[in-house]
Amino acid sequence: MDTFSKSDPVVVLYVQGIGTKEWREFGRTEVIDNTLNPDFVRKFVLDFFFEEKQNLRFDVYNVDTRSSNISKHDFLGQMFCTLGEIIGSTGSRLERTLSGIPGKKCGNIIFTAEELSNCRDIATMQLCANKLDKKDFFGKSDPFLVFYRSNEDGTFTICHKTEVIKNTLNPVWQPFTIPVRALCNGDYDRTVKVDVYDWDRNGSHDFIGEFTTSYREFSRGQSQFNVYEVKKEKRTGNTYSLQHLSMYPSNPSQPTSLHYMSPYQMNAYAMALKAVGEIIQDYDSDKMFPAYGFGAKLPPDGKISHVFPLNSNSENPNCVGIEGVLEAYFQSLRTVQLYGPTNFAPVINQVARCAEDVTDGSQYFVLLMITDGVISDMVQTKEAVVNAAALPMSIIIVGVGPAEFDAMEELDGDEVRVSSKGRIAERDIVQFVPFRDYIDRQGNQVLSMARLAKDVLAEIPEQLLGFMKTRDIEPQPALLFLI
Repeated sequence: MDTFSKSDPVVVLYVQGIGTKEWREFGRTEVIDNTLNPDFVRKFVLDFFFEEKQNLRFDVYNVDTRSSNISKHDFLGQMFCTLGEIIGSTGSRLERTLSGIPGKKCGNIIFTAEELSNCRDIATMQLCANKLDKKDFFGKSDPFLVFYRSNEDGTFTICHKTEVIKNTLNPVWQPFTIPVRALCNGDYDRTVKVDVYDWDRNGSHDFIGEFTTSYREFSRGQSQFNVYEVKKEKRTGNTYSLQHLSMYPSNPSQPTSLHYMSPYQMNAYAMALKAVGEIIQDYDSDKMFPAYGFGAKLPPDGKISHVFPLNSNSENPNCVGIEGVLEAYFQSLRTVQLYGPTNFAPVINQVARCAEDVTDGSQYFVLLMITDGVISDMVQTKEAVVNAAALPMSIIIVGVGPAEFDAMEELDGDEVRVSSKGRIAERDIVQFVPFRDYIDRQGNQVLSMARLAKDVLAEIPEQLLGFMKTRDIEPQPALLFLI
């Protein structure tokens, strides 16, 4: 569409509302300058519902100005389909013809889809290169890197582009951050391909070479393992090395984090803790609550821990009241580095060891776990729950964030009792609720917390009585401990 150059395309995704039939913009790809065959980096992450018809519309435009108003740009064509059509295509790859401009061939649009893993890890890395090929006649090369993740059918999908470093054969690119599931969908051994190009203004970038690796290799950090020889057909030459890599699942200082410490309102973790804790603490005599975190690197040596005291005192993890637990939680966010994997079993077993020592009915333990839904040790966790079912103990799990909570539902055991290695839990001790179901539409946090506490605590009395009756323990003044 441009007179003196090729088009600068962008794709806009619209989703049709169920019932309203109105189209609403869901998102846009990045703009790729001066090309008729764009390969977009930006992905659209959609929830797929098998039982629903999810209508999608893709509009393609040539960007002419800086205006965000899409109608100000040249229309190149559009395509309608359903999300199910893309997912149900062979290899989850769908190619369709663009239409919308009478009498004109608008080109094709290609979609690929893949189910995302629950991996929440984020990687920050930096690369450099030495002795690149000189591609420009009057100067050195202008190199940039293009990262591709391999798909399940052996093809590759672009997932990141670095910036262009002008006029150098020894570039050092800026550090960049990428979700690990975008790089390899959480599979550390999946092939990652990196192409090296010399940037040209007219869009016909010169291919310098490529190398392949995996995230597992990247995760070895800066070492001889992360120095790569670039290959172009049968020729080899030039070396690329990983300068820096760090990995973390969430940054509490960022508003996108579920642990974000906003000065204006509590995050979902704090709201769930306060809602449940303020009610159940009335049944604890000394108001001293052991509080643990799971999934973090601890100072000073960065050792990964799956059960650590929030107050940093391994000898005495107790906090004074729920306010003390909240204070320890916020302080912990400032000192530890959140890190995967997410293992539940160590925390459950920690509390179970306490409950094992008091089986005479004088105490009953309630473990409150607040999680984003990711679980890395499901087999071990089910075994821990089966063991805990024989102890004076209940487990409340509150799921925060937008994730699917299928694993949590399985642990809940309302429909099918949890089992492990042929053993079935002797009683149902787990109650799970997703926090999002209790968020008040008017933003009333007090009402949200009250609804949440009512539902998650509803089964505790029956669970407590069930344990006492099976042990023929007569009622007596009892202490209830919230962990």
